[in-house]
Amino acid sequence: MSGITIYEFDALVPTVPGFSETEGLRGVPPTVFNWLELQCLRTAEQGEAAWLRLTQRRGRRSVQVTSFVGVIRAPDGCQIEVLPKVGKAIGGGDKEARQLLIEMLRCLGGFRHIQTDSAKLAAARMPLLEVFIGEFLRSVEHIVKRGLRSDYTSRQGNLFALRGKLLVSQHLHQNLCRADRFFTEHDEFSTSRPENRLLHSALRCTLLLSASQANQQLARELCFVFANVPPSSQFGQDFQRVRLDRSMGHYADALAWARLILEDESPLTGTGRNRAPSLLFPMEAVFEAFVAKHLARQLAQPFTLKTKARSFSLVRHQEQNWFRLKPDFLVRESVSDKLVLDTKWKLIDGTRANGTDKYGLAQADFYQLLAYGHSYLDGAGDVVLIYPKTDTFSKPLDVFEFPKAAGLRLWVLPFCLRERTLAMPQGASFAASFNRESVVAVQGHKFESPKLTESALT
Repeated sequence: MSGITIYEFDALVPTVPGFSETEGLRGVPPTVFNWLELQCLRTAEQGEAAWLRLTQRRGRRSVQVTSFVGVIRAPDGCQIEVLPKVGKAIGGGDKEARQLLIEMLRCLGGFRHIQTDSAKLAAARMPLLEVFIGEFLRSVEHIVKRGLRSDYTSRQGNLFALRGKLLVSQHLHQNLCRADRFFTEHDEFSTSRPENRLLHSALRCTLLLSASQANQQLARELCFVFANVPPSSQFGQDFQRVRLDRSMGHYADALAWARLILEDESPLTGTGRNRAPSLLFPMEAVFEAFVAKHLARQLAQPFTLKTKARSFSLVRHQEQNWFRLKPDFLVRESVSDKLVLDTKWKLIDGTRANGTDKYGLAQADFYQLLAYGHSYLDGAGDVVLIYPKTDTFSKPLDVFEFPKAAGLRLWVLPFCLRERTLAMPQGASFAASFNRESVVAVQGHKFESPKLTESALT
């Protein structure tokens, strides 16, 4: 099973004799490229999230990955690992980019069960798909060590001894001439319960997906433990029957992984005529969740962080509210809104301070924050755009002012992914909303980031 590692917005072309790869342009087998091309057309036709798009590079047709990261798996088993583009900007290579992504995914709903230490250690030497499979296998191994849980299940059968309730109608139909048989319905204490059946099915899938010898060996050992448990034939029904009571709490992590493996429940999966599960995550959502988790910890009392606010609309038409205004975060004090923040997963350049480049900022984002400021802050206060910190954007930009909204100010601030902190401009009025010890203050716009210990990060 072959595989390559690329970054967001890299392009892929079919390999031909004489082709040489360059930064941002990689080659894949023609069969894989044809499948990717079909995925582009399918998503465009069905109006789904565009995780791939057709483009042209060096005079050749190419497929470009958009702002989705994770693993793309083609029907022939070829794996394309897509890492965050910020990995190239902050240095550290594939290893650090992979570890950073795993840390960020833990903040995304449904992936909080990732065990950071073991996953980060595995990420140093294997691709993401193998890391995810390894996490699943370790969670199942934890269950096996505590013992598979059994439960009473209702069964019917034509037995040699009377057990449970005699089903008279079926008994007379099948045993009219057989006095040695009893057709009964009875309860049996067995490990064949929905939770175990789902885990057995997921273990079988990992044997097909994994190329790691260590993961293959562990999966086979665990399958042997589940030998007396039939695999699930109806995933949806069995997931509906799952009961995670007090005695089944240790099953939660493994079942979360099993759902991901069996139902392709990632934020986006790639499929085609030949089913090929892919684990892809929109980096905008991942970055937003990561900032939300750590920003909430940095707020001072009595301020709180509200996510996904939707109190106002842009217009009202025929007694209906249209175009909901949904900023990523609101900093609130009691019931009043004090600060509006919005995350943008984009690399900007603090050195391009001219009217042409404009740091790489998008005009549409400024329109968006202007609307948020008027609706949530009544046109007076501070609105903030948050971008990932890089070597070229390591300190807050000077404040932006709106000529027709004199009381409204817009700030563009870097969020350090390594240290999980938001850089604050010196003297900003909203800085009082945050704990001094947890937020990096930029004095005189000279960014000097303190070195935090590993214990402080966790």
